[in-house]
Amino acid sequence: MPGWRTIGVIGGMGPAATADFLALLVAGVAAARDADHPRVLIDSNPHVPDRNAAALHGAASPGPALAAMAAGLAGQGAQVLAMPCNAAHGWAAAITAAPFVSMIDAAVAEAMALNPRAIGVLAVGATLALDLYGRSCPVPVLNGDLAMVQPAVNAIKAGDTGAAPRAALAAQAARLAAAGADVIIAACTEVPLVLGPGDVAVPLINSTAALARATLAAARLPDRVGA
Repeated sequence: MPGWRTIGVIGGMGPAATADFLALLVAGVAAARDADHPRVLIDSNPHVPDRNAAALHGAASPGPALAAMAAGLAGQGAQVLAMPCNAAHGWAAAITAAPFVSMIDAAVAEAMALNPRAIGVLAVGATLALDLYGRSCPVPVLNGDLAMVQPAVNAIKAGDTGAAPRAALAAQAARLAAAGADVIIAACTEVPLVLGPGDVAVPLINSTAALARATLAAARLPDRVGA
């Protein structure tokens, strides 16, 4: 198995999504033994200032907290940083302590590999207000209805992963597909906790899974010639 750079995870936004990201990192290695996995350092901090409040209402910026988390992880040895929260990428410029893998770029790359004419996005307020996907996609972006997506995400954060939030998000995905989206991006890390490919009529890009794949690619050390 290859060697790895140490991965630092800027997490806690929310905690269940961070746990999901770690599980995807583990599964993505296809390891035969413990020692085949990369070292992963996690700062799961649910007290980062609210991203939606910052973007929509001018509340405290999460940037300083994200920068401090990144610096702390780098100080412990992290060589590659990832952040499993789409909305927090609005303040990604604050993360400079080590190379940073963008969740937005990873999800867009996987969506564009399917040659869509338009991409649907299921996201929360900050992601939409800061146009994180609209600024990154080379094709038109269709946004889900925040009035439907945000309550579903809030319910998932509160522990409800049952039929109601799944149905609400599936209905939004169906609306976006009917409006012309060839691909849907689950652009909030809570969305794929309840919504899967079988719930959507067009391909569904799991932004958390896309980030996990991109992070492992960035962390993988090149094979040594002659090793």
